[in-house]
Amino acid sequence: MAGSWFPQWSKTTASTTGIVAPDETLPFGQTVVMGLQHAVAMFGATVLMPLLMGLDPNLSILMSGVGTLLFFLITGGRVPSYLGSSAAFVGVVIAVTGFNGQGLNPNLSVALGGIIACGLVYTLIGFLVMKAGTRWIEKLMPPVVTGAVVMAIGLNLAPIAVRGVSASMFDSWMAVMTVLCIGVVAVFTRGMVQRLLILVGLIVAWAIYALLTNGLGLGKPVDFSLLANAPWFGMPLVTSPTFSTQAMVMIAPVAVILVAENLGHIKAVAGMTGRNLDPYMGRAFVGDGVATMLSGGVGGSGVTTYAENIGVMAVTKVYSTLVFVAAALIAMVLGFSPKFGALIHTIPGPVIGGASIVVFGLIAVAGARIWVQNSVDLSQNGNLIMVAVTLVLGAGDFALKIGSFTLGGIGTATFGAILLNALLSHKRAAALSGSSVVPQDL
Repeated sequence: MAGSWFPQWSKTTASTTGIVAPDETLPFGQTVVMGLQHAVAMFGATVLMPLLMGLDPNLSILMSGVGTLLFFLITGGRVPSYLGSSAAFVGVVIAVTGFNGQGLNPNLSVALGGIIACGLVYTLIGFLVMKAGTRWIEKLMPPVVTGAVVMAIGLNLAPIAVRGVSASMFDSWMAVMTVLCIGVVAVFTRGMVQRLLILVGLIVAWAIYALLTNGLGLGKPVDFSLLANAPWFGMPLVTSPTFSTQAMVMIAPVAVILVAENLGHIKAVAGMTGRNLDPYMGRAFVGDGVATMLSGGVGGSGVTTYAENIGVMAVTKVYSTLVFVAAALIAMVLGFSPKFGALIHTIPGPVIGGASIVVFGLIAVAGARIWVQNSVDLSQNGNLIMVAVTLVLGAGDFALKIGSFTLGGIGTATFGAILLNALLSHKRAAALSGSSVVPQDL
């Protein structure tokens, strides 16, 4: 029906077109299987990111499912996407809480207030986009800016990853082994296994660690007692937020990254489906922002659309939004299983540290990928200066004290990139305008 909030899903015509469109549906059994595949695809990052921040992974998985359902409702079932834990929050959450990378974060509540503030900013941007479109975002944050900020976040996290695996030489070598395992999976496997390279690499490295420690006694053995004692079903650990101005100011700028990330993901999906999703861009931002606030309100991570699930869609050619409802419900069931959470907590610290080296490096490289895909010209002095300053501010964790709060390295890098680009691009545009007038006068 024209003008309805949800589309009228019809049976797929994939047998003739080869593509299952967003407003088409598969048989129930196939929908469940495809949903399971998407749920598995998001496991790697949605499990790892909470562990790096000291969050309860069960709760994060549960809230990723809840957030995906909320996103589905707010976008009217028009945008095929899954919301999972965002890597953009890792650096600022660690900076705000001083988390050492092991166990649950004892200072998590103060970070949750910042995550809620970020979600609120993100939601307000979404409402603005619903009224004014996305052109102002693309002008304020062109690819040269978003690429620099994403790379700065990855570089900012690098010292954290290295410190996390430096307690002993055995830990350091196990981190190297984890990196090698992930690399082998990434290069020498194909299909779904390759798309789950972080998760599969973690499992292989975990098995090697258990063999060397529990079997040969070379290091701290894996403790399976929590797994044995954990019940199959139960409530995840809920944490209430506290609101600190300093924490909110440090974490809220992450909304800039989420906007750029979501914008790129939705445009990629639009290209694959052949559908114009720009009219739903504002709704998508609001859905992601509200889901982030809801997640932060109970102790979960901020969420974002996932490239892993976009990759699954690219491979399968199945874009039905109902598949993501199935994926969300599967994630919610796993979120209510303490046994599943206890299994995650048996992953040794050095293995998580090795995986974090890869993940943080991939975040940095993702920034360079944005430049390459958008043909960013770094020979222009304005771009070069902006990128150079942003990377050093982020990598060096350059902080500015403003009144009673401190703006950390990621915040200074983000705002510095936006302001420098606005200033230098304005000057460049003025110079070009002036040079074009001179020949006419002559």
